[in-house]
Amino acid sequence: MPEEKKHYSDKASIEAYENAKKDNILTVYDRAEDLRPCPIGSVGDCCKHCGMGPCRIPAPKKEGEKRKAGLCGATAETIAARNFLRMIAAGSASHSDHGRSVAEIFLAAAKGEIPGYKIKDEQKLLALALDFGINIDGKDMKTIAIEVGEKSIAQFGQQHGELLYIKKAPEKRQEIWRKMGVVPRGIDREVVEIMHRTHMGVDQDYKSLMKQGTRAALADGWGGSMLATDLQDIMFGTPVPVYAEVNLGVLKKDQVNIVIHGHEPLLSEMIVVASQDPEIKKYAVAKGATGINIAGICCTANEILMRHGIPIAGNFLQQELAITTGAIDAMVVDVQCVMQALQNVASCFHTKLITTSHQAGITGATAIPFNEHDALNSAKAILKTGIDNFPNRKNVAIPDIKSPMIAGFSHETINYLLGGSFRASYRPLNDNIINGRIRGIAGVVGCNNARTTCDTNHLTLVKELIKNDVIVLTTGCSAIGCGKEGLLTPEAAMEFAGPGLREVCETVGIPPVLHMGACVDNSRILIAATAVVKEGGLGNDISDLPAAGAAPEWMSEKAIAIGQYFVASGVYTIFGGSAFPTTGSPEFTKYLFEDMEKIYGGKWDYTNDPVEMARKMIEHIDKKRKELGIDKAKGRVLFDMADRRELA
Repeated sequence: MPEEKKHYSDKASIEAYENAKKDNILTVYDRAEDLRPCPIGSVGDCCKHCGMGPCRIPAPKKEGEKRKAGLCGATAETIAARNFLRMIAAGSASHSDHGRSVAEIFLAAAKGEIPGYKIKDEQKLLALALDFGINIDGKDMKTIAIEVGEKSIAQFGQQHGELLYIKKAPEKRQEIWRKMGVVPRGIDREVVEIMHRTHMGVDQDYKSLMKQGTRAALADGWGGSMLATDLQDIMFGTPVPVYAEVNLGVLKKDQVNIVIHGHEPLLSEMIVVASQDPEIKKYAVAKGATGINIAGICCTANEILMRHGIPIAGNFLQQELAITTGAIDAMVVDVQCVMQALQNVASCFHTKLITTSHQAGITGATAIPFNEHDALNSAKAILKTGIDNFPNRKNVAIPDIKSPMIAGFSHETINYLLGGSFRASYRPLNDNIINGRIRGIAGVVGCNNARTTCDTNHLTLVKELIKNDVIVLTTGCSAIGCGKEGLLTPEAAMEFAGPGLREVCETVGIPPVLHMGACVDNSRILIAATAVVKEGGLGNDISDLPAAGAAPEWMSEKAIAIGQYFVASGVYTIFGGSAFPTTGSPEFTKYLFEDMEKIYGGKWDYTNDPVEMARKMIEHIDKKRKELGIDKAKGRVLFDMADRRELA
């Protein structure tokens, strides 16, 4: 008999999944077995943009056979490009709308209109004000914050000119964008223009379509997402390294477990604050609990982890499993990556599924709308709902499995750790890349995908990279997977890293895999890459760096938008997990996988084999090292005084 396909790689999830099966509770992997992906739609060959379709145009079965077109005459290239662009539009809209919510609350907080929110990082506020061209001389923090908030909100509706964040990119990169005509004018405008161009009978050339797709993706990466990260840092504090624990074992049998799931930290920050209120703690004890345990799932988890050390219960494919432990009294969700099936699973237990966003209704869930003008009381109402539910528990089965991790490596923190208080600098990183101790840099980010064994692609890839002296920057569900595997501790360098990377990690005291935040925080990776370029010695642009990016288990439209803004920023970007959504069109795929590199210096690639993915990334890194002339290993030399005089 064939071996049963393994769904999860970590023991906690395996235990929880087996318990769910015994109770006949269906989860995402059960649905994946019953529902296979459409072989035509998954590779981009299906168009349903008008009422004459859907038009499905699979590749010809016989050599030389002419390929069909849609009823309107749309070719495979046009159909695949339009589908790809609509994914970019949805992905850019989701992260950028997150940024809009943050900007609106930031401005209201700056004006003193809402209690509970304040400026925590004044230095970052001042730096952002200068980036925005705001004169800060003689102004108090409130005035500066209001001006920053007003300029931030203007970025969404702006119709002409350039987004302010574009100037943070290397100058050579800005020149490429301007030459190609892809500099975003306004965040909302670029998303709307995609939807117009992809309407039936409008833009019919895949190169023209991708020009607008690139513009919208850049509006996200160097606009909405970057804005969200910066404003959250200013309001809630820029992350610094923090110790925490991860996996289902962080849930507590004797405490009220409130799990926060989603992507916007505006409410979750208040829930953390409210959970420390003596009256709320007293209320929990009165219901028979010893206290309140806040834990996270998905990217809200990463946000509150970085700033408060709140433990993480799991990533995307563990959200149902967390409920099947019977220990969650309330799961609080906002937006993005929240499975509709959660309410079905929650109804089998005592768990209250609480929706908080006006944008995300779930049939059967308890709605407690988040009122940003009374955020603390909104948070307390949610906590009390969970506390009231604590006595309703029945069977509790929490896997006794969790892992330690260190998270919170913002760009500013890395800069400080490498250079120290008085000369914070990326110079040590650049020097160690040049001398070969560090082979290169990899960004490994993104989702989990039920078409693969959860986390396996991430973990196999990351281990291969660090074994070959490539330092890894990670965000989102990938970061959570790495945490479960023990890769986010300094000790991991001794077990998994190659000799050069191990030496650097041991000297600085950092893990070989750096947790940089939620998926919206991929902008931190862009800023870190820009800082490496500006430090000197590794070229004049992001595309010159020995660096590569990967989303080994991509799932969401956000991942496509992220991938495109990294490609357009000059990064070789490889995906795995689901089929790549354009491979039904060889000509368009060739444009993404080959021709785009000639335009932007970055390109797409795909493989679902994580070892092959690592090989391709390392091959690209080595190619860049050779182009920079740093591909030859240099031995250590002890200089005497004569050698030093000669150097001078």
